[in-house]
Amino acid sequence: MIENNFTIIATFMVYLVMMLAIGIYAYKRTSDAKDYFLGGRRLGPWPAALSAGASDMSGWLLLGLPGYAYAAGLESLWLAGGLLAGTWLNWLIVAKRLRTYSITANDSLTLPAFLSRRFADKSKIVQSLAAFFILMFFLFYTSSGLVAGGKLFETVFSMDYTVAVIIGTVCVVSYTLFGGFLAVAWTDLVQGLLMSAALLIVPIAAMNGGVDQLSADLYAINPELLSIWNGVDGEPLSWIAIVSLVAWGLGYFGQPHILARFKATRSNKDLTTARRIAVIWTALSMTGAVLVGLVGMLYMNNSLTGGLEDDEKIFMVLVNTIFHPVIAGILLAAILAAIMSTADSQLLVSSSALAEDFYKQLIKPNATSSEIVMVGRLGVVFISLLALYLAMSPDSSVLGLVSYAWAGFGAAFGPVLILSLYWKRMNRSGAIAGMLVGGITIVLWKQLSGGIFDLYEIVPGVIFATISIVAVSLFTDEPSAEVTAQFDKYERQLKTLD
Repeated sequence: MIENNFTIIATFMVYLVMMLAIGIYAYKRTSDAKDYFLGGRRLGPWPAALSAGASDMSGWLLLGLPGYAYAAGLESLWLAGGLLAGTWLNWLIVAKRLRTYSITANDSLTLPAFLSRRFADKSKIVQSLAAFFILMFFLFYTSSGLVAGGKLFETVFSMDYTVAVIIGTVCVVSYTLFGGFLAVAWTDLVQGLLMSAALLIVPIAAMNGGVDQLSADLYAINPELLSIWNGVDGEPLSWIAIVSLVAWGLGYFGQPHILARFKATRSNKDLTTARRIAVIWTALSMTGAVLVGLVGMLYMNNSLTGGLEDDEKIFMVLVNTIFHPVIAGILLAAILAAIMSTADSQLLVSSSALAEDFYKQLIKPNATSSEIVMVGRLGVVFISLLALYLAMSPDSSVLGLVSYAWAGFGAAFGPVLILSLYWKRMNRSGAIAGMLVGGITIVLWKQLSGGIFDLYEIVPGVIFATISIVAVSLFTDEPSAEVTAQFDKYERQLKTLD
């Protein structure tokens, strides 16, 4: 356990006060639902890119991925490579089209609202179904962040895990509740820079003799650590293992908290700059995360303390061992930054689903903008309490919780969103079928194991969802004249804005 150090505690407190100050400042600039849920659509390229990246990576970037690299060696590059490719493709093929179409579709603020208006769904089935899946999978995703926060406070301050999780939850909810999207985006900008800096500083400081010496030392421990084709036991990786790792990249196309950044950017031209920033940031951050795991493996092998009980704590152990308490406090705050930057985004998207997609559409259609914001804030508290309940087990794995939620969003929304942006013939029935098949496949596949069922559930989820969308759309009525006219308008507007 890391000693309870006053300097580290003080550093954490300064960091939390800074984030809360940003939240209060953003609160003063939040006047309506559009401000609270999308920041008034005025994000520049830097906050858009780093907010998307920081909200995407979460605590798993400093805990889950280094822990996986610590246990598996360069096998982790399959996962990192899949995520980097997914980041680039998401910005390339989704960002501009989603921003443009969400404006065309009556300025849709949420993903469920966009899908409902895209297919002129008067029954509200599309919007309600999308909101349901958002709330269900975000409970697991948000709880993963709270688990990461619990491990951080438990390790740094020698707290009881339950108390640590509660404190982490209060930290996240406090400024999300006040500032909404602007608070989330601006704090993400700061936190994204801090995360990437920490992930590069720690392995560089820990390496003696550079990458070549690191490779030689790891080879001496176990040559298989340096192979991307074999596991640490020397057995070749199966095609199921490789495809499962790379397939993480498929999840990007359906993540509501990342897609919200595309809609919130102030112009389509800014999205091109943002894409370059986001891809570079992701590449640097994941390189650092893998190096942390590899360096940590070398350190623990030479350490008299023996191995780690929890691989996901390797970043914290290295920081506390190598750096002065002041620097250690700043670097450990990067974990809190990663946790907060994702959990706040998830809470905000979930609350928007409650306020915009359930309350306004199904309960009170004539609700005022201020009333919707209030319901959204109450939703933040309600959802955080449910996620807190799921996070109470100290044996929970950050990577495990993230993988399930990530697959759920990727399969339920990814194929539906991409085809809705590119395929004019897609209709309402196809969208409903795609979400249902994608979401249900994830839930059922997760319960099975052995043989083909060891394949990461996002792969069959995306495949089956895509097939169902195409088949149902073709075997049911063509889209209405209203839907077709809106798609044509969107295509014209896309060319104009480009």
